[in-house]
Amino acid sequence: MTAHTTRTTTSATLQFASALSRKTDTEAAVRDLADAIRSQIGHEPMDLACIFFSPHHVEKAGLISAMLKEELRVGACLGCSGTGIIAGTEEVETAAALTLWTARLPKVHVKPLRLTFTAEQDHIQLKGWPEPSVLESTFLLLADPFSTPVDDVLTLMAERYPNGKAIGGLAGGGHGSGENRLLLDETVYEAGLVGVQLTGPVVIRSIISQGCCPIGERFVVTKAEGNLVYELGGLPALRRLQDVFESLESPERRIAHRALHVGIVIDEHKSHFDRGDFLVRNLMGADQEAGAIAIGDVVREGQTLQFHLRDARSASEDLHFLLAADRSKYSNPPLGALLFSCCGRGEGLFGRPHHDTGVVRERLGDLPLAGFFAQGEIGPVGGKNFLHGYTASLAVFSEPDASQI
Repeated sequence: MTAHTTRTTTSATLQFASALSRKTDTEAAVRDLADAIRSQIGHEPMDLACIFFSPHHVEKAGLISAMLKEELRVGACLGCSGTGIIAGTEEVETAAALTLWTARLPKVHVKPLRLTFTAEQDHIQLKGWPEPSVLESTFLLLADPFSTPVDDVLTLMAERYPNGKAIGGLAGGGHGSGENRLLLDETVYEAGLVGVQLTGPVVIRSIISQGCCPIGERFVVTKAEGNLVYELGGLPALRRLQDVFESLESPERRIAHRALHVGIVIDEHKSHFDRGDFLVRNLMGADQEAGAIAIGDVVREGQTLQFHLRDARSASEDLHFLLAADRSKYSNPPLGALLFSCCGRGEGLFGRPHHDTGVVRERLGDLPLAGFFAQGEIGPVGGKNFLHGYTASLAVFSEPDASQI
């Protein structure tokens, strides 16, 4: 059983297209995808191709990249395996699928990137990466979760590229080291990180939907050590948590029992905090004797925290809100997008298929979209790049304004 969906958009300079194949024969699937792309935007070379494939195609990953280079004359090819595949308006969560997304980006510099890490290394070195720069650029990053300390990579990138925006996801489908695949140009990797840096006349906006809604009031951390928060606003953190829990209505209490999280304000200089201003982290546990709570990140005294709930309604509302806000903020329409959605979302969270792609289409229009269900999502919050969970991380491409050219 095979189905193809193709989306195409063009502007004065930028061109995007995407297609999906459900064929289980890898060679036939790639050939069909290449034909579908060519039928939409012609035979001229592509500057960037992103390809994402289900575990069914892992063993022939080398064939995928080689064929794309030959069939489409791609300048840079980036891809990986995923737990599920996202293409157009469809989310293929368990069946065989392979999606191809291509872009013509005149005058945009596309720099391929590769990084490996071993336990013996004292520190990470970005060998072959661009020189440190304060210029704005976007990094599309794909990494293997079993072999790459992504948080450490993002920390190093923040020092080297302070105005660099990172968007991407962790490859999936495999259950252990060496079972995932990463593609960069014609080479296949089983570990590490691959990516591209994009600089030049294209706008790539990031929309990071962490799928939570804040509850209760905000508190300033008055005593903390590492990931342990002892006091919030001068009182034991556990007591603050209990007060917030008791203030909830019964339905929210049931959600809080299984999906309670903590939001950390990233930019303390803002006068008003809204969606997108919090970095959401798991609530790991509590110490009754010390009155402390443990969260999934390091916390500093003086930071502002607010408890959050995550459920299907909150996740849907958050994505709708952020996409609507993005669309109303910019005059140039979106032309293409890449979506990296947590494997904990999808039908398991929303109770129906194709939720995230449906919301993207409703809010941004019927544009070329591709991506995959990831084991972790990369994206900026409050101007800093983070590795997330349960998140939809979206890169939206559009023409620059006249003032940006």
